[in-house]
Amino acid sequence: MLILSLVIFAMPRLYIWLPELLWMCILKLWPGKAEDKLPWLPPQFDQSVEFPLPFLHGLIAAAYCENQAAARQSINYLITSTNQQKTASKAMLLIAAESFAACRSAGDIAAVREQLDWLPNELAGKITDCLELSQDTAAALEASSPYRQAQRLEHVCAKIEQRRNALASASAREATTLGGVLDQWQGILRTACRTLHETAKRSGELLQVYLPGPPLEPGKAGSLFKGRKDLFRHIESLLLSAQPPTLVMHGNRRSGKSSALRYLPKQMPSDILPLFVDCQGAAVSSSLHGLADRIAHQLISSARETHRLTLPAPDKEELRLDPFAALLAWLDAAEQAAPGKTFLLCLDEFERIDEIVTTTGSRAPLNFLRHLIQHRRRWLLLFAGEHTPEELSLHWSDCLINTRSLRVSCLDKDDALELIRRPVEDFPEIWQDEAAEAVWQLTQGQPYCIQLIGQEVIERLNKQKRRLAEADDVEAVLPTVFERGSEFFLEFWRSRSKEEQTLLAALAKREIITPDMTAAAPALVRKEILAQEQGGCAFKVPLLGRWIEGL
Repeated sequence: MLILSLVIFAMPRLYIWLPELLWMCILKLWPGKAEDKLPWLPPQFDQSVEFPLPFLHGLIAAAYCENQAAARQSINYLITSTNQQKTASKAMLLIAAESFAACRSAGDIAAVREQLDWLPNELAGKITDCLELSQDTAAALEASSPYRQAQRLEHVCAKIEQRRNALASASAREATTLGGVLDQWQGILRTACRTLHETAKRSGELLQVYLPGPPLEPGKAGSLFKGRKDLFRHIESLLLSAQPPTLVMHGNRRSGKSSALRYLPKQMPSDILPLFVDCQGAAVSSSLHGLADRIAHQLISSARETHRLTLPAPDKEELRLDPFAALLAWLDAAEQAAPGKTFLLCLDEFERIDEIVTTTGSRAPLNFLRHLIQHRRRWLLLFAGEHTPEELSLHWSDCLINTRSLRVSCLDKDDALELIRRPVEDFPEIWQDEAAEAVWQLTQGQPYCIQLIGQEVIERLNKQKRRLAEADDVEAVLPTVFERGSEFFLEFWRSRSKEEQTLLAALAKREIITPDMTAAAPALVRKEILAQEQGGCAFKVPLLGRWIEGL
């Protein structure tokens, strides 16, 4: 009965729609400008038309190319005064897609967001992605120099690549339309990058390649990561032994532990899959459920990004009810997704797990890790942090068993000089021997400090339009180095005990060292903050002493 009622109700509208359909076909075939046809569209005479009208959204999009104001007025009319809201949305999506495809230069890409700022926020998804890429391009072109413009456009190209890969889950029509746009934009921006690099080279601007601060990523930093061959060789040897131990990689902050972990997959054989978990990020949660969920999420992301391996998602309900029991069950599914492979679980900043154990009063995270160590033959563990096992809280005493410690120290002189003089391939010879030696003497191979000084020397040379660094330049940038690296220096200082601070300050300011001060020396030597020398101790990294001297 309901169906019959609907048919009876629809029949009058159908009789009206058929002439309107014929009229749309006539308008489509009628010669002339699309904007001139807008007043003759059926919804202008019949506001209640509900059935779809072919060619309507395409005609409005074509009119937009001729008269934007008239086309936008027609779209607003369809939205506010008719039943053709879906047609209006299709017209706006088509206008956006055609505007994206019409871009022929980086400037066009930068301008398209402003041209389409009238589109409603409801048009989300891939259209919004393209508008954000346009905004990023506009910001990149506003950078202060050709090199910086090129550098920021390269980041936009990386984002485009991510958006391109995300189209794998889109509809075929969307993937075809927007995939072509993204490929076109990628080509345009890469050409712009090459042009800007050539412009920068002709202007004498030096490329800013040093990256102090965040861990180096293989996909972005490339050859900027130096050394650590002995460390990787040692890790591989231990992992391939008959009974692989649990590894504890320790070293001072900013010594390169996190960067080494990110470059580790490139050094491992194909049957060992390192998976990375940032415990500092995972410990943002204050609950066991949140920690387990973040660990699983990071493992899935690491497998996908590093090894192109798709791991199944854990059961959300089971994870909520019993987090680490669910995580153990999930490991079985992860193993089935990679038959014959051994997983290396790399826990960076692992000491942060202590915070969750203390907050919740539960040892479940530590019991989970102990279970992996003792009973999961296809899971090996690598803990990376600032402390050795002997320095950790009692929470870890029965978790870290059968461990092998690996110290991450400063780079040796050859690797340090390579980082100074040839941070990336094709880097010009800008360092005088005395200048490179001055950086080595100040840093003794501490990678963060090398990157920090290198960055500031490049800035100084570019400001002064020079291409050769002298020893005086290294000395001249130290005040800026201390300012820019203040977080690193302050963190180092605040993490020292009162007794250690007293000894370090006395050494830095060349004051008399009293016998009671020397009690703090063994711990500082063990931490490689001080080095034992004939007649006493000296700073392992003299730059730290220079900073303390200025306190």
